[in-house]
Amino acid sequence: MKHIIDLLIRSVVLLLTTYLVPGFTIDSYITAIIVALLLAILNLLVKPLLVILTLPATILTLGLFLFVINAILLLMASALIRGFEVESFGTALIASIVITLISSLLNVLIK
Repeated sequence: MKHIIDLLIRSVVLLLTTYLVPGFTIDSYITAIIVALLLAILNLLVKPLLVILTLPATILTLGLFLFVINAILLLMASALIRGFEVESFGTALIASIVITLISSLLNVLIK
């Protein structure tokens, strides 16, 4: 049950991001749920590999390169899902920062 609630919260975060970041669009709430699910899978399978491959850059930037990795994952998800569009890498980078900030705020409010 906790995983379903987390998925729904991530979907809401993605929908909020569509209002805050121009060029980041999601067609419907169902699409947001699918995107949240795909991002969870990408975070589980692809992100650890990217983190290991880019470890020197992540260390040099004191962890800020993780926003770049999250942007790459957003671009991958937008290439795979119809109804989810990210205009450019810059848009994906800004969206990854906004998603992180909103998620952090919601985690503080919920706990």
